[in-house]
This record gives sequence, C-alpha cells and structure tokens, in this order.
Amino acid sequence: MEALSVAAFLAADPQALVERLAFADQQRFSRNQGQQLLAWDASIRILRVAFSDWPEASDWRLVLEYDMRRLGRRIDAVLVTPRGIIVLEFKTGASGVDAQARRQAEDYALDLEIFHSASDDHPILPIVVASNAATGPTAWPFMYRGFVDAGLTASPRGLGILVREVWARLPVPPNLLDVQNWDQAPYRPVPGIIDAACTLYSHHGVADIASARAEAHNLTTTKDAILDAIAAARRDQHHVILFVTGIPGAGKTLCGLNAVFGAGRDAGATFLTGNPTLVHVLREALARDAAQGNRDKLRAARLKTKASVQKLPAFRDEYVRTGHIPPEHVIVIDEAQRAWDERQAIRATATRPVQLSASEPAHLLDIMARHADWAAIICLVGGGQEIHDGEGGLAEWGGALAQRPSWRVLAAPETQRSGTPRQTLPALDGMALQDSLHLSVPMRSLRNSAAASWVEAVLGGDPSAARAIASAGPALPFVLTRDLHAMRQHLRASSRGERRAGLVGSSGGKRRRADGLGVEVPHMDEAAVAHWFLNRWPDVRASDALETVATEFACQGLELDYVGLCWGGDMLWLPLQKIWQCRAFVGDQWNQTRNPETIANRTNTYRVLLTRARYQTVIWVPRGDRSDQTRNPDELDRVAQFLQACGVETLPEVVASPRADTVATLL
Repeated sequence: MEALSVAAFLAADPQALVERLAFADQQRFSRNQGQQLLAWDASIRILRVAFSDWPEASDWRLVLEYDMRRLGRRIDAVLVTPRGIIVLEFKTGASGVDAQARRQAEDYALDLEIFHSASDDHPILPIVVASNAATGPTAWPFMYRGFVDAGLTASPRGLGILVREVWARLPVPPNLLDVQNWDQAPYRPVPGIIDAACTLYSHHGVADIASARAEAHNLTTTKDAILDAIAAARRDQHHVILFVTGIPGAGKTLCGLNAVFGAGRDAGATFLTGNPTLVHVLREALARDAAQGNRDKLRAARLKTKASVQKLPAFRDEYVRTGHIPPEHVIVIDEAQRAWDERQAIRATATRPVQLSASEPAHLLDIMARHADWAAIICLVGGGQEIHDGEGGLAEWGGALAQRPSWRVLAAPETQRSGTPRQTLPALDGMALQDSLHLSVPMRSLRNSAAASWVEAVLGGDPSAARAIASAGPALPFVLTRDLHAMRQHLRASSRGERRAGLVGSSGGKRRRADGLGVEVPHMDEAAVAHWFLNRWPDVRASDALETVATEFACQGLELDYVGLCWGGDMLWLPLQKIWQCRAFVGDQWNQTRNPETIANRTNTYRVLLTRARYQTVIWVPRGDRSDQTRNPDELDRVAQFLQACGVETLPEVVASPRADTVATLL
C-alpha cells in the first residue's frame, strides 16, 4: 500500500512509484507479473492527468493498492477527500466496464463502509475507469452519510472531469474526514469462511484474518492456544488432543483452518470433516483461487487441495484398512461431537468394504497414536449441530480417551457444562481446562452479536427472552415475511457487490414443493454444491438465482451473506403447550415425532439454518392452503405469530409484475 498526498503523488517519479509497488507486491505475494507492472504504469499516468492543475486537491490522500485482506485483493486506488471517499478500479483490455467490474468496485466500497473505522460515516463512491466507459450525462445519486453508490464510470480522459463533479456535489459534512490519518485508521474485515480459507491457503494475510475483529479478542487467544499446544507436542514429543468449543459462527472453523494452513503446514496437517458439502466447496474454492482463472492450472490445483481438506470417512477408512501411519502429524476434526458412537459405527459399516469395530473417536485416536514421536488432534466442537442419528457427542470421546491414558487432554471448560450427558466430556485424569479454548464472540453475524442468543431463545420456546434480546441492541438481523416474492425481491436488493444470497430450508420441509420450492441442492454432488456456493448469477445453478434450496446437509459449516429461510411444516409452534412440535412427512400426511434424539436433531436443523447468514436472514413462513390438509394455514400462522412475539419485524409485501423476479426494487 502506497499512501501519498495528491501533491506528493504528482511530484513523484512515475517509474519510481511502479518500482515501489512492485517491491511491496513481491514481498507480500511472492509474484511480480509483467502485466501487473504495465497496469500500474497506466493507472498512475491516468491519475497524474486527472489531478494536474487542481490545487484544491493537493492535500487530499491518494492510497495506491489498498489491501482489502480478503482473498488477497487490493483496491487499485482510494482517493480520500474531506467530504467523502472515492474508490477507483481500473480495467484494461476487452473486459472494461461490465457487471463484474461494477460489482467488484461496489464490493470494495461496501467493505470500507462496513469494516473501515474512519469510513463508515461518509459517502463512498466507487468509479470504474475503463477505455470503453460510456460517455454522456450521469444520473447523479443523492449523497448522504454512509452512502455507497455503484453507478459511476469514467474513461481515462474523463476521470478528472468526473472526480471534479463528484467533489462539487458531495455535501459538506458537519465533521470533515481526517484525510491525513485515514489510511492509519483500523480496517478489520471479517471474511466469510470461503474467503478466509483461500487467504490462509495462499498464505496471504494470515495475521490480518486471525485478528479480523477487535472485539473478537479470544479468536486470537484461541488460535495461539492451539498453535502453542501443537508446538509443545512437537518439541516435547507427546500426543495431545484439544477440544475447542464455541457458539455458532464464532470462528471455530477459522481457527482450525489456521492450524492446518499456518503452523501445521510443514507438519502435513489436514482438515477433516464428515460434511461432504464443506469438503467440496472448500476444495473447489481453494483450487479456483490458486488457478486464478487459468483453466489449464485448475486441474492440478484441484489435485493439490485434496490433501489439505479431506473427508473424515475416507481418511478413517484408509488407515483402518491399511494399518499405515498417516503422513499428517496434525489433524483438525470439524464438528467432532458428531462422530459416530460404537453402535452406529458398526451398524453403518457392516456392509461396506471397511468395517469398523469401535467408535469413530476410538479409531481416530488409534490411527494418530501410530506416530511414535508426536501427534496433535484438534477437535472443533459446536453445540447444537447434531443432525444425524448415532452421533455420539463428547461423551464418546471421553470414553475412548479413558481407555487411552497416554493422550494429554486440553479442553474448554464448556465441554463440562453441557445440559445433556451426550454432549458432556467426562473428567479425565490429567485433563487441563483452558478458558482460551472457548470462542464466545460471534463472528458470522456482523450486525448484531446477540443473534445466536436470540436463536437459542426462539428454539427454547422463550418469546420473552427473545424479545428482550431483540430490543436491547442493534436491529435484529432477522425479518419475517409470508410473501415468497417479497423475500426474493428483498434478498436481491440487499445482495450488493460480491455479497451473495441463497435459499435454505429443512430437509424435513417436504411440502415446500407446493410453493414451487421442491428442488433441493444435491449435497452429495460435488459439482452441484460448488456451483451453488461459488458461481454467480446469471448462472442459474448459483445460490443467487434463488431457485433451489440448500438443506441443513448442504449448508452446515458454510455461510451466505443474506439467507432466505423457508420454514417447513416439520417444525410448528403449539401455543397452549408452549413447545415446538416436530413432525415427519410420511406418504401423504404429517406424523408427530416422539423420539427424543430425532426431536433434538430437528431442533438443531433449525439452529443450523438460522445461523447461516452474515448480514441478515429473511424468514419466510408460507401462508398454507385450506384445501390442502398438509399445509394448514392456522398451523403456519401460529409459527409467524410466535416469531413476531419474539421481536421479528415484518417485511412489506410487494406487488408482482412481469419482471418481478428479475428487477430488484424493494429496498
């Protein structure tokens, strides 16, 4: 990042500026492409022409290659004026100004507005500069504090004229922006799990991501505790297992990925998960990022990423079958509390080529114990995420460890505070409890840190507690609608820049198909889930198309910026009993679920679905149909009424039009 006053920029030698940018780029990214050098040279020359003979701008701040710390991306230039901020994105070649260029520039501006402490109270205007930029009159927006616009473009020759017009139209704020210190103000982005994985994998900005939010102080503390335990095991030659706990969206996966791609990289660490969707999406995202759009490199990149993110069943079966010592000294197990108990492990593998004889925890401990010198297992534990039968919980890990006393055990105190025996880690000889292994600050929900607590109150059937949470802080990141069209419109209008939206719903909500939402993302199809999470509209396979629904099996462990949650008839509120009723659709009717484990799994399903959004969740409760006994309007009305009693605001309905689902008009 090169920060100069406009006057200093004009006085500097252009070639020297290019050389300084190239040196900084090489230090950070270990690459220096000739095409990039030419692009810098061209943009610097354009900027020199734009600001020449403009004394009023001489004290403004010009920041070149501002590091966004998301996927290693950088803004080409940021112009900081006393009245507002202008983001400049230069495009060369045939692409020029297209939808992707506008979206990218807008996304940069939105990042500054949300995460840059000195920018969130000032207008921010992104401008795409390209040779094919349209000329003619500009439809000027109304500019106000916190405003971000995405409609400005300029040709290289017209940039200076446009910036002068922007300056003349920017309102004079009561407090002028501190131009000289803007680039020193804290910028703490909170990347999504896919962005974070790509950044960590490519070894760009690991420290920046680990300290993403100032208030999430224990994210750094937990990361350090994990890395210290790995270092101690390696130094002192012993076997250690860690149990890291956290509320939904607190950054457990981020800490695990940092262990794999950071300190554990040279130990051949790997990230293991029983969630096939997470494996497919992370692998494809890492490969696409590494290939940088080069199709010839993509195949090799896909092969390389397979070692870093693995399916837990495949890893387990390989080393149970062969008896070999795995090359990895460090394994990170995602959602470790969902490991199979002995009964489920034996039953589920009875007809498979590799048959298990003990619980998954027992097999995994024995596999890693084959390392005669040292090994580390990091168990990421997320309460309330169990959605399958036979998931043994922490009690299963405790039983396996009790029979293997050679393992040193470090655990968060929360492992001993669960309300259920299944999710309680029993006290073990020599076990050390560390507060630093618990993540209590939500990272996923960016607008209200109490979102996870609100979800717990809702699923716990406590509307008073939920309403108190909703009224105590910032606006609740949940809204309610009975109008499917209104939900789609709102999601499209909200998903600006690179932000993305998608529809999610319970796998038990079988009657969604009556409203046209019967197609689910096939979570076992690698290509389908990668397209849904990574591709963008107008690709109809992408989540942005808002056509297919991701169930809990497809979206667990992943996230979207904006979520449309399609409530199903499998979870109804009974106001007289003041409890949730769980049901299963069998044949042509609903049957009440009575098995406690099945009820817990269904409740956990909605916990997963309600905690997938980074910015906002729109909850759509269908209206039902009195002519259809499987979609009783009264039952669905009671769900909506309960959510309103919990403090959820309601979206206004919209009037359908021939282009209703393609033009976002609801703001």
